[in-house]
Amino acid sequence: MTRNIPATLAELREGEEACLDRIDLPEPEARRLMELGFLPGTRIAAARSSPFGDPRVYRVDGSEVALRRETAARLMVRESPEIRGE
Repeated sequence: MTRNIPATLAELREGEEACLDRIDLPEPEARRLMELGFLPGTRIAAARSSPFGDPRVYRVDGSEVALRRETAARLMVRESPEIRGE
């Protein structure tokens, strides 16, 4: 990821990775995402998307999870040192 940070998960292009910084959703929805592996500090990769671009599949903690764009736009990500190669 070579853009200015912060960014959202929805802004990642296919194949890009980022580190989850925070989830900006109501508590019940945030809790469900955390149960699926979307925890702050976790690396997430943007995988494939449907033919019309929504939803998109993300790889997180060894699983693939499909999220709608409106949900992914509420997950803030940042570049991590491992991703930058430091």
